[in-house]
Amino acid sequence: MDAMAEVAHPSGAPAEAPPASPGRFERGLVEDLGADVYQTAVTHGWIDESDPAFAPGTERQAVLHLLTDLGLLRFDDNARRYHPVDPSAVSDQLVVPLAQQGSELLAESAYWNHTLSRLGQVYRRSSLSMERAITEVHGFEAINLFIDTQLNDCRTELLTAQPYGKRRATTLAQVEQRDVQAIRRGVSMRTLYQHSARHSPATREYVAEVTALGAEVRTSDEFFKRLLVFDRHTALIPATENHAVAVAIHDKSVVSYLVDIFDRAWDRALPFTVEELSVARTVAAETRAMTLRMLVEGHSDAASAKRLGVSARTYASYIAALKEEYGVETRFQLGWAMSQTQGGRLDPPDVAPSSDASAF
Repeated sequence: MDAMAEVAHPSGAPAEAPPASPGRFERGLVEDLGADVYQTAVTHGWIDESDPAFAPGTERQAVLHLLTDLGLLRFDDNARRYHPVDPSAVSDQLVVPLAQQGSELLAESAYWNHTLSRLGQVYRRSSLSMERAITEVHGFEAINLFIDTQLNDCRTELLTAQPYGKRRATTLAQVEQRDVQAIRRGVSMRTLYQHSARHSPATREYVAEVTALGAEVRTSDEFFKRLLVFDRHTALIPATENHAVAVAIHDKSVVSYLVDIFDRAWDRALPFTVEELSVARTVAAETRAMTLRMLVEGHSDAASAKRLGVSARTYASYIAALKEEYGVETRFQLGWAMSQTQGGRLDPPDVAPSSDASAF
């Protein structure tokens, strides 16, 4: 009860009263014990000031006075009773000011964000910023905040490499508005996915949205690490396998090197938005070739699925399709059949790659 100030009430006894603008603590009291006290007043029509259940110094008396201060109870000086008041009559007095305060806080936070963004640009252009070659960012919340800040400051170009296939719909919903705002500010955007991302409805919707505004998206059969590059002055890469720690790189030469790696992968990738049959065939053939490569190199199913950006179940279906293609029943037989292919090629003998893009 120490969150409320002590005031004098009609009974003359000191009680705990809320501040001018009640907050979470007061709301909690109303939802908990306050609801029971209000129910008592409504059921009996009033609560007597002398009711022993609301004796001075008790928590119930403090809540009784809180409801009175909020306007949910009205004290009758003559009868010395507390009468219930319709909550709808109190709503405008209580809720509207809080909503107005919330709007003012949101506007003020936007102003601060703009001001700090300008100062951030000044800092990043300074020689002091150049002395920081690497900055570690710990925790998913801090990493997301770092990305938001960098993207808000981004003015010319954003490069992103997003591995592991499809992204969660909730994640895409969170980043879509942020990315759209950047594109509309004139920021060019290139994003690289793995081929498996093409099978995600949420990813396709996101890609359709951003490409309609001018962004470019491609997919690749190769595995790559997550990478974000902002205006070619800052790159962000994961520092741990679970991505709970990230490394922000500010060194121009290292950032330039990472951009070069991205560009090479980009040149070998296929446009996401092109739905021509030839592209679908190429995607299916490259996925098949990568599956065979994982088998030949002896990677575990879990590692192979991760590198292909698919689930373990999807990868198992790839293996099943290869067994059917080679006419075998076991993994051992598949390995033997692959070792007998002509000239060491990974295609089965006398069988051309299927034109049916649904194989994978």
